[in-house]
Amino acid sequence: MTTRQCPDTEGHRRRRSDFSPPPAQAAHPCGTNAGDDAGTELPGATRRSRAHRKSLSTFAAARSTGTKRMAESACRQGTPMGSSAVMLTRTELLALHDQQVRGTIASRLPGSWRPSWDGPVLQVATPARGFAFAQDLDGLTVEELDALIGRVRNRSAARGQAVEWKTYGHDRRDLPARLQLAGFAPEDEETVVIGLAADLIASGEAPDGITVRATTDLTDLRRIAAMESEVWGADWSWLADDLHDRICSAAENIVVLVAEAAGEVVSAAWLVILPGTQFAALWGGSTLRQWRGKGIYRTLVARRAQIATDRGITYLLVDASTDSRPILQRLGLHPVTTTTPWVWSPTT
Repeated sequence: MTTRQCPDTEGHRRRRSDFSPPPAQAAHPCGTNAGDDAGTELPGATRRSRAHRKSLSTFAAARSTGTKRMAESACRQGTPMGSSAVMLTRTELLALHDQQVRGTIASRLPGSWRPSWDGPVLQVATPARGFAFAQDLDGLTVEELDALIGRVRNRSAARGQAVEWKTYGHDRRDLPARLQLAGFAPEDEETVVIGLAADLIASGEAPDGITVRATTDLTDLRRIAAMESEVWGADWSWLADDLHDRICSAAENIVVLVAEAAGEVVSAAWLVILPGTQFAALWGGSTLRQWRGKGIYRTLVARRAQIATDRGITYLLVDASTDSRPILQRLGLHPVTTTTPWVWSPTT
């Protein structure tokens, strides 16, 4: 796959509703990305509390030594969910992301997805494409890692499915090379950006003639999927079922917003809350070409930030494409690491 990024959309073209599968024949789209405007500078982050800095430093030390109990204790001593804005250092944010976001994937999958564990790897079967997520691979020998990768590939091959292994820039150094040797190919690198939800509330107001509302209605979801299909020039009809599956599985953890002009869907985006964490993710965010540059995307960012803040969420995160990252940084998000999907396909 070549270019995932489309102007004025939220996130990399390849995904997702965190790990939403694309149609098997299409370029892996959906997710979290740029906006339809340049954005505005927001006030700088507020000062960190000494106690919270100390607790996160303890957590980082626990993570580096692999002492899970110590890490969990440190997290419990930190700032509680819903506390006033606290911006951490990059190292602290990365440690918190690894523990709270990467460490909770299995607990927040859609109902129709089927997870299974193979040592440190969580492999997920979906109706369209498989996924693999892993931390703590450093203790494996090269032979053990190769065997693990081979089993992930072979299980997907038996289902006749492609599988995506989501890697991060701070993972084990030889992981990309071992994946490549097993027949996996990289897609575009993205940057994980994180910011304070409270700092994004002032991102923008709805322009004249645009209405923004939340929806759970399947008819609306199909209208959103049709709009996304037009934006991407591909069949995104699968998106309606994916969003509906998420709403039915845990309606309290997803808010889908639709922006309309004279009854026409012109943009849409969703907020996905990661339960039990201080995080929510910004996904979706595509705008019809003729409606870009009018402030609609910034409005959707602001609305989702307000919802997140009202629900006690401290941080918002995005896996951002090269094009979207500067826009998101201007809105107040900060890069903490990179992420690259490595994909094996039966046709590889």
